[in-house]
Amino acid sequence: MLDFRRFEIITFDCYGTLVNWEDGILRCLHQILAAHRKQTDDAQILQLYGDFEARAEQGTYRCYRDVLQSVVRQFAEHFKFVPTEREERSLPESMASWKPWPDTVNALQELQRRFRLAIISNVDDDLFASTRPQLEVKFNQVITAQQAQAYKPSLKIFNLALSRIGAPADRILHVGQSVYHDVIPAQSLGIATVWVNRPSLRAGAGAVKAVEGRPDLEVSSLAELALAAAHR
Repeated sequence: MLDFRRFEIITFDCYGTLVNWEDGILRCLHQILAAHRKQTDDAQILQLYGDFEARAEQGTYRCYRDVLQSVVRQFAEHFKFVPTEREERSLPESMASWKPWPDTVNALQELQRRFRLAIISNVDDDLFASTRPQLEVKFNQVITAQQAQAYKPSLKIFNLALSRIGAPADRILHVGQSVYHDVIPAQSLGIATVWVNRPSLRAGAGAVKAVEGRPDLEVSSLAELALAAAHR
């Protein structure tokens, strides 16, 4: 078990970890597919989303809004239809309606009593701004892909976080729902990690690329993390 007493700050991935992005992704993409009379199951949508998003984030940096529009175009190519401009925009525009998991706010408020909190997220600043009020806590730092001009699992965004946070790696705990985006790169820099293995229609991976990794702690919810931290 982790010794939580050694940590000064907890950094969080946002979408998937704090926010139920699978619900938002599925609602939006099912609507687009239905408009073109295409059908598939939720698990396949999540698998394709993870693959398409990772592909769109490779190479020269482009903003997350453009990444999500590329995801829609890749779905259209895969299912052989032509999306409208409005459909391409609908996925990033839907982010403002994505809701935190039911346990997120209470857990963050509990953890904030003992630790500084920060965000490390693959997102644009303006897109996170629509989510931030729903989380109901003050973050000491918010580090985004837009600021780093790179997407996790790139170490560039984690190195930016280290420089901004001002604490040594061994005093930071990083919490994420994605082994691929969060656990593996953070651990490579000597940062302890928690994998929040949220319930998913695609168990063990959700809407991200499936990889093998060994977090320092695995929990099924943020509430479980807050409880573990309170007992250390």
